[in-house]
Amino acid sequence: MISIEHKSARGARSITSELRKAIETGRYHDGDQLPPERDLSETYAASRNTIRKALDNLEEDGLVVRKVGSGTFVNYAGPADLETENVVEQISPLQLIDARIGFERQMTRLAVVHATGRDIEKMQALLTQLEASEQDRNTFTKLDSEFHHQLAKASGNPLIVKLYHQINEVRTHSQWRKARELVLSPEKIRQYNKFHRGILDALINRDTKSAIDALNAHMELAHLDLVGTTSDD
Repeated sequence: MISIEHKSARGARSITSELRKAIETGRYHDGDQLPPERDLSETYAASRNTIRKALDNLEEDGLVVRKVGSGTFVNYAGPADLETENVVEQISPLQLIDARIGFERQMTRLAVVHATGRDIEKMQALLTQLEASEQDRNTFTKLDSEFHHQLAKASGNPLIVKLYHQINEVRTHSQWRKARELVLSPEKIRQYNKFHRGILDALINRDTKSAIDALNAHMELAHLDLVGTTSDD
């Protein structure tokens, strides 16, 4: 009896380690739902009690959140938090665009290589909503942020996801909200969505050049629009 319990505990530790690695390397992204316990039990040839113990371990480490009746969800956006609060308060919308240009180019290159079918499905669903939000700048802004966040997730690199999240914190700043109100018209939203469509199509076709071209056009238009708002002050 003692040896059986020891074997189960050791199995739980091994499964915990494998699932932790899958989360930290981006196989499971922040917010993704893990497979049901019965599926994990089959995958690892382990009892449901062993799987439950492994999930308990992950929950104790803060890597997952378990919701009764819904399942187990990943709660990991990357390595330890960076101190960015002061930067968020100081950076301007133009500085945000400057920071995003180089960062998102590399992010997009990686996404072209690593995007999964599930990543593309999520981006397609977001784009459908984006294209239906021409008359609502607030909804568009929220969905635009989610689209680029999903692009970061598609890179397969947890650190890139975390860094993008921190860069994107600036969009909650009052300066950004003011610029958004001045810039975003239905026609402008249509233009941005054409670039979103170009990025997604390039990901589907694994076409790095077209993806970067669409991203560059997107960032260039955003930069010009923001320059226009600052020159009007």
